[in-house]
Amino acid sequence: MANPSAFIRILDASAVGLSGLCLAHCLALPVVAAFLPVLGAWAEAEWMHLAFLAAAVPISALALVRSGGWRSPSVLGPALAGIGLLASGVFLAQSEGAELAMTVAGGLALATAHSLNWRRLGHRH
Repeated sequence: MANPSAFIRILDASAVGLSGLCLAHCLALPVVAAFLPVLGAWAEAEWMHLAFLAAAVPISALALVRSGGWRSPSVLGPALAGIGLLASGVFLAQSEGAELAMTVAGGLALATAHSLNWRRLGHRH
């Protein structure tokens, strides 16, 4: 790619977008499923959580490595916390409430990290 900065912007924006999708899945889909029961299977599908995690880790890592954001503690801290919380929600949560809390907190932390990285690089939202 000719402009690595554009590629990093795309990665950060993709990571924030994935975090938003994750939050929508966790918070909105169960409400929608109450009105459209066919969506209830998606609200409870464990493969969705694994898919979000499998997408979030490489995209986030690539964005933070390519941009140098991993060197900034204010970016790396929320990114690691976000990935850790997302993984904990998928693999360690003992209840649906704990899974929801970990996943929402992880998605927000990861979105924060990428927003800080975007701002650190001088990009306008």
